[in-house]
Amino acid sequence: MNFEQARFNMIEQQIRTWDVFDQKVLDLIARIHREDFIPEEYRQLALADVQLPLLHGQTTMPPKMEARLLQALDVRKEDKVLEIGTGCGYLTALLAASAGHVTSVDIYPEFTQQAKDKLARYQLQNVTLETGDAVHGWSKNSPYDVIVVTGSVPVLEPGFQEQLNVGGRLFVIVGVSPVMEAMLITRIGNHEWSRETLFETDLPPLVGAQGPATFTF
Repeated sequence: MNFEQARFNMIEQQIRTWDVFDQKVLDLIARIHREDFIPEEYRQLALADVQLPLLHGQTTMPPKMEARLLQALDVRKEDKVLEIGTGCGYLTALLAASAGHVTSVDIYPEFTQQAKDKLARYQLQNVTLETGDAVHGWSKNSPYDVIVVTGSVPVLEPGFQEQLNVGGRLFVIVGVSPVMEAMLITRIGNHEWSRETLFETDLPPLVGAQGPATFTF
């Protein structure tokens, strides 16, 4: 397979058409090769517009979603980033190449170990990989300038946004299948946040995420 041609097609036909025009993001996706992070049995599909299976019933985001969230978050070299859900490690790499430091947490130790090996190929040393349950946030080293939640949550709990610095940005997908909203939440004061809906999507939930309360009569 000609990955360079496939990468060009992915950027031009998937990512740009999803309103991603930030050249910094496009250059980053061209430089860090997604196929290096996808499980070997799905490597030929690494640049396709699909969610790919991972261990433990998890999936990747489609490439265009990764690009869109990076553009929305506008990650800067001085930013301290928290990623909840390391997964295959590709988004971790994109964040690390953009930020000052990334803490990436996953509940599954296999993902943590695999990401360590993959990030080493790109000499990305500004990442702390943790294994743990961050479904309610990760207070260690908080507050953060950027938080990315890579699985959906049925309801938005306050823990994530309260761990932002003032001016910090949170990307999170909120809702119940089949209709969910990808949201950009910005902390604009000690007790004030702004919210912007970026797009609708459908993504598997974080492990342990609690659904909305139900009532019986």
